[in-house]
Amino acid sequence: MNNSELLTIPFLAGESFRKHSRNRAMGFVGEDVITYYQLEARIMSVMRLLEDYSVTAGDRVAILSTSMPNWGVSYFAVTMMGAVAVPILPDFTPGEIANVLEHSGSKVLIVSDNLSHKVSGFHSDTLETVIAADDFRIISGSNGKSFHAGSGPSGKYNVAEEDLAVIIYTSGTTGKSKGVMLTHRNICFTARQVMTIQHVVESDVFLSILPLSHTYEQTLGLVLPVFNGAMIWYLRKAPTTSVLLPALKEVRPTTMLTVPLIMEKVYFGKIAPTFNKSRVMAFLYRMPPFRRLFNRIAGKKIYEAFGGRLRFFGIGGAKLNPTVEQFLLDARFPYAIGYGLTETSPLLAGTVVGTCRLGSTGPAMEGVTLRINDPDPVTGEGEIWARGHNVMKGYYKDPAMTAEVITPDGWFRTGDLGVIGRNNYLSIKGRLKNMIVGASGENIYPEEIESVINDFGHVIESLVVQQKGKLVAMVHLNLEELQAKYAQMKHDFTQQAEQIINDYLTELQRYVNSKVNRYSQLQLVVYQPEPFQKTATLKIKRFLYY
Repeated sequence: MNNSELLTIPFLAGESFRKHSRNRAMGFVGEDVITYYQLEARIMSVMRLLEDYSVTAGDRVAILSTSMPNWGVSYFAVTMMGAVAVPILPDFTPGEIANVLEHSGSKVLIVSDNLSHKVSGFHSDTLETVIAADDFRIISGSNGKSFHAGSGPSGKYNVAEEDLAVIIYTSGTTGKSKGVMLTHRNICFTARQVMTIQHVVESDVFLSILPLSHTYEQTLGLVLPVFNGAMIWYLRKAPTTSVLLPALKEVRPTTMLTVPLIMEKVYFGKIAPTFNKSRVMAFLYRMPPFRRLFNRIAGKKIYEAFGGRLRFFGIGGAKLNPTVEQFLLDARFPYAIGYGLTETSPLLAGTVVGTCRLGSTGPAMEGVTLRINDPDPVTGEGEIWARGHNVMKGYYKDPAMTAEVITPDGWFRTGDLGVIGRNNYLSIKGRLKNMIVGASGENIYPEEIESVINDFGHVIESLVVQQKGKLVAMVHLNLEELQAKYAQMKHDFTQQAEQIINDYLTELQRYVNSKVNRYSQLQLVVYQPEPFQKTATLKIKRFLYY
């Protein structure tokens, strides 16, 4: 990082606009794109629009929108004039959205047409203006001013590194949403330092499939490529297989960011079944040399399906299933694991492509210090603490909770349990709040048991909880696959469904208990008919099932 650089969004974005003005910047797949020159012009015009509606430095501007070029335009316009962006997750309920708008005191709301129904009828003392994200027309609060392309802000803005840039309201697994305050330095530090892990150049092509309102995609999938003049493609529709595959073929991305569940679905839904089509194939696959060979062949096919020029496939937001990661390692797929939290802007640790180790997130990012607080003398496990320029300013309007997680000397208590091993590689064991203490004081990590469960055939996802002192697994199954399996065996699945599922769960329990230690043995396995409710990064909202 150049010492002369200011770690502010207007400085670094402005440098990129000047350097990469002719480069393609953003667009929807299959549609026209805008250059960096046009992107800057649109940002300037939105800044003027916000000025016209009395937005000044420090004012909060909420963004409730699906991912699109104008999401980025809104984000940069707000932060470059010293105001504070308040991204809102699209899957928030109207009640949750109302709480965010009220708590943040947002003066303006920028909302996409497809989400406007979630705020219809909402009123507050602070919200004065509602603007459409799709075309920047005024929806409410009109004073006669409208968006005018080609206009620009009335003056220059002085933005400092310690100024607040965004307030991100988390959708965590514990249920309580908190307003995380991130400064310009927090975000820009991460965007600069991550270049040692993911070196982005102007020829890179990003395909964005995660919500921009989440800090993972926001910092690494928007700010990072914009600072380096890369191209970002967006999808008009949700990234289902029928939408994603044609997009991959057309765009041929070099860079993608994703969460474990997406690759896990690909592996368990498409790849693993091919290795179990016959007893011979299944037998051979259990032998490491053949497993590596088969995984390598399958990996080449996936690589081609992703466009054939991927050089960085980032996975973060949750722990990756070990079987899936073994496949990626064997396949020599260009993946990398990252670890972080919204409170750390988000990245704390990560690996360079080709240096991943099974079960590890890699070493701390340059400029970040990690330590294991009060480690277990035998296992070395303990809570992960972090310190660096990426650690948040605090929780908005909540100094007490801020003091709970940030020590007086600047250490952030992550709430995650981990161990630091060889070459300072960090391995995550699970969430401190999720850890179950066994009858004899043993530490039981439900996430590790869930990984074993999810390896079993026809399991889509699972959740392990403690109920009345017993370990209970809730399991969501792929009934279509089960039905097809029993159809081949000439069994009537419909009439025998309940018995078949019960027998299957009994078999699953025996399998899991043969793989885990005696402290982690399941006492009960129950069928979960509906998919588990999830956060923006597709982690199960565990608090709903305790």
